[in-house]
Amino acid sequence: VQLQASGGGLVQAGDSLRLSCAASGRTFTNHVMGWFRQAPGKEREFVADITWNLGSTNYADSVKGRFTISRDKAKNTVDLQMNTLKPEDTAEYYCAVRRSASRHYNWWGQGTQVTVSS
Repeated sequence: VQLQASGGGLVQAGDSLRLSCAASGRTFTNHVMGWFRQAPGKEREFVADITWNLGSTNYADSVKGRFTISRDKAKNTVDLQMNTLKPEDTAEYYCAVRRSASRHYNWWGQGTQVTVSS
């Protein structure tokens, strides 16, 4: 499985940014696609995930109402729309994939940096 994340950048507080993750290498039926982030000096944390089959979503409380995760089955992409960004959203963002029956993410993409200035 290959995961290619893109879309990061430097923005100001209150701005929006859209991350995209291009997935390839297998059929993602019965898989869950997730976004995680890691800020300097902090542990990696869950941001959001979406089931490939039905598009069911989950969000971390810190991003609920501001971020939206979506997937495009035809393009094999998973996007993270980030609105009303805050300086505390600054982090390296990673996309990852796991099987629906597992809680462990088996495949990870390289990160894309998001920096939010105040």
